[in-house]
Amino acid sequence: MRSLLLVLLTSLLLIPTSGNTALTDETSKGLSDLQNYQVNTPIMVSSGLPNHAHFEALKANGITNVIDLLPGDRSKERLVMEALGLQYQNIGVKWRNPTLENFDDYAAAMQNFESEGGITLTHCKLNWRGAVFTYLYRITYLDEVDRVARQDMDAIWTANDVWLTFIKDVKAKYLK
Repeated sequence: MRSLLLVLLTSLLLIPTSGNTALTDETSKGLSDLQNYQVNTPIMVSSGLPNHAHFEALKANGITNVIDLLPGDRSKERLVMEALGLQYQNIGVKWRNPTLENFDDYAAAMQNFESEGGITLTHCKLNWRGAVFTYLYRITYLDEVDRVARQDMDAIWTANDVWLTFIKDVKAKYLK
């Protein structure tokens, strides 16, 4: 009986699962040249600006949602997302003036995407905005330990005074 149970459990481990699988740094194929690419959580990744080939690789790796933090005309990227069947949200965050409203919009988009499932990519030009937004979301909404989430942000860049003030303001609003 014990050996039958062992065989059944072993066979269940070998059956492929359906649905989205969590990304890890090791399973992210075709993304080695995507600037500042980082797996933040099993359902959340961030990067610098992807090109079309990166977006195709991201989709092949399970990305279903994209949050673009770059300001300006993002209509070309929106068309690429539509062609690839990826959900897309643009939140134009000005480099010298990130706002609480920007973070509120980001959090709303993340919650919407989380409710629908899948893995969400947050990107900007160099993943500096993205690193800050993913860090803040992780500590304010996912209740991650600040030190752990902060290590990921710090691995991408060292926030300047504008962004340190933004981080302080978001923490003051959400971490009471």
